[in-house]
Amino acid sequence: MVSLPTWFRYIAHKLEYSATISWKNYQRGQITDRELGDAVWKNLFQGKLTYLHWNKGEEMAPSIGAQGGTLLVRKIPAADPRRVFVGDVVVLKDPEKADNYLVRRLAAIEGYEMLSTDEKDEPFVLEQDECWVLADNESLKPKEANDSRKFGPVSMTDIVGRVIYCLRTAVDHGPVQNSRSSMRKDTPVLQVELDVDEMAKNHKA
Repeated sequence: MVSLPTWFRYIAHKLEYSATISWKNYQRGQITDRELGDAVWKNLFQGKLTYLHWNKGEEMAPSIGAQGGTLLVRKIPAADPRRVFVGDVVVLKDPEKADNYLVRRLAAIEGYEMLSTDEKDEPFVLEQDECWVLADNESLKPKEANDSRKFGPVSMTDIVGRVIYCLRTAVDHGPVQNSRSSMRKDTPVLQVELDVDEMAKNHKA
């Protein structure tokens, strides 16, 4: 049973999401002035803050098993340092394959100085809206890990969501370890929208 304070926090998150996504569509010219208010209410009452995403591969082991996992992903309408934080496991557009998505951990954001273990590489600072993502599996070489060590910084706008729960098998599942700020923000979303039975039904393993 979800408590009343949790519901209020959840509705506040939904309202913020609805307003952000509607304003984004308005700025792109996809909706008119008259449609803006309706879009906010429609997203608030009909939409969900999460979606299911299937991920397979060794890159994020042990957080997500190499055999694959069904992930509950919280939608991020506009990724910026106020909405996603260093330490978060995020879903982002693959910079090398336009129709593909990667799951990686956010390791650094704009303003961070990046130092290489290779002395030949010059240090550099991540510019505005840039971020650095890494695979969790430290045993993989950079090319195998397919992360920022291979393709460099990526735009924050390429981040579409944060992974908040992982179902590896019907008996092996639980919340994903993200930054403390994100885990606190995502608690009401998890309590309202998490449906393990639904995730198990959609599981591909």
